[in-house]
Amino acid sequence: MEKRMAAATASASASYRLLNQKKHTSKRFLDHRRLVTNFGELHRSSSSSRGFMHHCGTAPLQSFLSRFLWALQKSSLNHIQNLPGIQHRTFGSATSTIIQRNPLFSTINHDDIIYFENKLGLKNVIQDEEELQTANTDWMHKYKGSSKLMLLPENTDQLSQILKYCNSRCLAVVPQGGNTGLVGGSVPVFDEVIINTRRMNNIISFDEVSGVLVCEAGCILENLISFLDKQGFIMPLDLGAKGSCQIGGNVSTNAGGLRLIRYGSLHGTVLGLEVVLANGNVIDMLGTLRKDNTGYDLKHLFIGSEGSLGIITKVSILTPPKLSSVNIAFLACQDYISCQKLVFQAKRKLGEILSAFEFLDAQAMNLVLDHLDSVRNPLPSSIYNFYVLIETTGSNECNDKEKVEGFLVDAMESGLVSDGAIAQDLNQASSFWQIREGIPEALQKAGAVYKYDLSIPVEKMYDLVEEMRIRLGGKANVVGYGHLGDGNLHLNVSAPQYDDAILAEIEPFVYEWTSKQHGSISAEHGLGLMKAEKIYYSKSTATVELMASMKKMLDPNGILNPYKVIPQSLLLS
Repeated sequence: MEKRMAAATASASASYRLLNQKKHTSKRFLDHRRLVTNFGELHRSSSSSRGFMHHCGTAPLQSFLSRFLWALQKSSLNHIQNLPGIQHRTFGSATSTIIQRNPLFSTINHDDIIYFENKLGLKNVIQDEEELQTANTDWMHKYKGSSKLMLLPENTDQLSQILKYCNSRCLAVVPQGGNTGLVGGSVPVFDEVIINTRRMNNIISFDEVSGVLVCEAGCILENLISFLDKQGFIMPLDLGAKGSCQIGGNVSTNAGGLRLIRYGSLHGTVLGLEVVLANGNVIDMLGTLRKDNTGYDLKHLFIGSEGSLGIITKVSILTPPKLSSVNIAFLACQDYISCQKLVFQAKRKLGEILSAFEFLDAQAMNLVLDHLDSVRNPLPSSIYNFYVLIETTGSNECNDKEKVEGFLVDAMESGLVSDGAIAQDLNQASSFWQIREGIPEALQKAGAVYKYDLSIPVEKMYDLVEEMRIRLGGKANVVGYGHLGDGNLHLNVSAPQYDDAILAEIEPFVYEWTSKQHGSISAEHGLGLMKAEKIYYSKSTATVELMASMKKMLDPNGILNPYKVIPQSLLLS
């Protein structure tokens, strides 16, 4: 590990452009969009290469420097790019956003490495360049940091010691699980120390009476699903990245997924958490009770906070019983109004057995059929404007089947459904799901793609797709699909290649449009780095300021996942 240099030296400016995306290894694929990153990296000067310690916010010179640099950042992008000794990244989009390295953060030195090796052992202190390259890069290859160190704690005590030390040294850290995020939340922006929880992967307990599972944060979601399947239970969460993602990361981002319409969000199914704060304090909220009204329910602060307030180490989650009766239907509709009415009728007539309601438009269907060899159209007689996938799960096969068939007959007779098929076996059910799950892969194969994850009132959801088509004309193929049952649109703009002119037509229009509909610019993917400065499209100024004050209270030195979630202007002021 290089020691901190005695004098600042300028480095060459580098640029990273989104390359053709590699296929994700898990079954379901996630959304992404293009991001161009230009950044210059410079070594910071220090008075000593060994043993130099300071506390963020306590050094007057550094405090002044932070405010000075922030003032420059707000005044002129070009001026900042030309200043020597300032480390920054510029994110190109419709409007330029500069991310400046917090000058109060320290840089790793030899003494730090020795400390971590003594606490964790050599095997858990990773400095290998190849392994770090993987950890520094998100799986969509949109974001890439320059961390020189990854730590692999094996238990809560070790993670607590890591954070206590990093806080005292003012070393910024980025919590990382399976690194399957889409908004740059799980990789460094600059040289933050990566704390990966993959070695904290034990199942602590499971109560077959209550269905409460307690496990460590590093447990892979698919492993938990397999474990529960043997017990006759299921996870209330199902994601495309389940073969890689970890439950701690799922909770930290409040991941949504396909079962949200049935089981709700993790704010409802997570019963308790154990969290380590920035100063190393361990907060035990690992309750297993469904009802506990004693004071503030603090676990909700950390669900969806993306590791910016504390690092989750253990999770207690309520898991539902595995039900034996599963029905899957793939339906065709002529217009979006029919899809909208269909989801309303499904909630009323299928009620408690409805477990998924997904939709895709004809453009999405055509992409899947054109680019995925293994996919077949279950309704080949005609091409329709919209398609819907409905899944039910229940305990009585005869009654459930009768209810589903009755619902479909009524939908056909009323004209809401033009055609449809019910899966007759597991293979056919899997083939239906493959159409919906294969859309992101098909989009990648089609060329460049700009992706947006939005919550919009169901009646307005597809209006955005149609307006975007008018806005872009023939420049790109606009595709819409998503979780219609809970108002989550995945808006995709597919083009032969990335084009700043196309991006300028999309942003900030897509955010402004969503804001006017009182929607959310992040339905289930989080804010991360990508949308931190865009939070005001969904939240009021007073709300964001309150979030910032909570961040400052729980992490006064700002070492936890910096530059993410909250606009930097509020945290550096």
